Amino acid sequence: MNDWPEGWSGDNRADRYGRGSASAQPESARVMRQVRRGQAPPYGGGVPPQQQSYVNGQGHGDYDGYDSGYNTGQVYGSPGGGDQGGPGDPVRSRGPRPAPNWRKRIKWTAIVVITGLVVTTVGTYFWADSKLNREVDLSKVIDRPEQGDGTNYLIVGSDSRAGLSSEQKKQLHTGSAEGKRTDSMMILHVGGNGDTLVSLPRDSDVEIPTFVGSESGKTYKGTGRHVKLNAAYAEDGPELLVRTVEFNTGLRIDHYVEIGFAGFASIVDAVGGVEIDIDKGFKDKYSGADFKAGKQTLNGDQALAFVRTRHAFAASDLQRTKNQQKFLAALAHQVATPGTILNPFKLYPTLGAGLDSLIVDKDMGLYDLGSMFFAMKGVNGGDGTSLNMPISGSSGGNLVWDKAKVKQLVQELNNDEKVTVSGN
Repeated sequence: MNDWPEGWSGDNRADRYGRGSASAQPESARVMRQVRRGQAPPYGGGVPPQQQSYVNGQGHGDYDGYDSGYNTGQVYGSPGGGDQGGPGDPVRSRGPRPAPNWRKRIKWTAIVVITGLVVTTVGTYFWADSKLNREVDLSKVIDRPEQGDGTNYLIVGSDSRAGLSSEQKKQLHTGSAEGKRTDSMMILHVGGNGDTLVSLPRDSDVEIPTFVGSESGKTYKGTGRHVKLNAAYAEDGPELLVRTVEFNTGLRIDHYVEIGFAGFASIVDAVGGVEIDIDKGFKDKYSGADFKAGKQTLNGDQALAFVRTRHAFAASDLQRTKNQQKFLAALAHQVATPGTILNPFKLYPTLGAGLDSLIVDKDMGLYDLGSMFFAMKGVNGGDGTSLNMPISGSSGGNLVWDKAKVKQLVQELNNDEKVTVSGN
């Protein structure tokens, strides 16, 4: 079966010009069999009605519904050979791409970023809040002074060795004593006229008042006995310590914060160390301290040795409290810097190390904790005042407070006035 049109059959090729024919005459026009492919497209979807095509082999004639496209250049593009397809072309029928709406893109990008920040912040808040160890119940403290202006924090550094291995105890020079005692005690007053940090020497002479046992619930009548301040903590824990400080000062304590040896060292390491300027070098075999004078960055082990050293100084307890004030303010400054707060690789380890090791009162919130740290940062930056509790002398190895100065100091703090009292 021959599929070629008649004019191209093999029997007629002998006398065809240009195809091996011996004839010198060109072949005449011939009719090509037309293959139709469905109904003719309407005008606008193909060839205009006036378009001619070779439907009769003469190169002219009326449009009968089909055109190969060779006559108009529509086989590979639009009329005239353009790049854009006609209306019937499914790929080329779209117009030029519209310009991007940058205002809309920026708006949605900002919404996504802000939403992400809000979700992260809220998630971090609840995560951190759940890690606070709210173990101290200040409602057990009886006969409390009236509330003054501002907020007062009692900050305690204990010598608790909980969680430390034998190797860590040796490394940190903590010894292996059972139980826990207070190595440092400070009152931080946060108010509108500058923040004040007052160190309470652990050897301060104080009277143990009537109190209710934190565990037994039994009332123990005061007998007027005097002890060192840290003995109150050793006798019945944080609640009795708060009761004793309030009774001997007349200053109401709003919040309680305690940290042990291991937690203190972990926080310092988490922030990458703390820079401090040491006025005069010193050594102490008991704490492991060995420092030269000048600016230096202390890691967790060194920081713990720095704040615990007392045997290297003549006025052992007073000098130690000054060092503790200095270092804790520097630590708070380091924690509150943008380099820590805005860096998740520092912020989360620091929060984790700190919150795991802090013991606070049941009413303490993250806002209160943040306020405390920023206040300590302000003290370190010169925006506040730091001093030791004024001392007038000693009795039986205990440091006796200057009653007149203490009364004035407490009055200024209760009234949230600028502190004018100087300490030792």
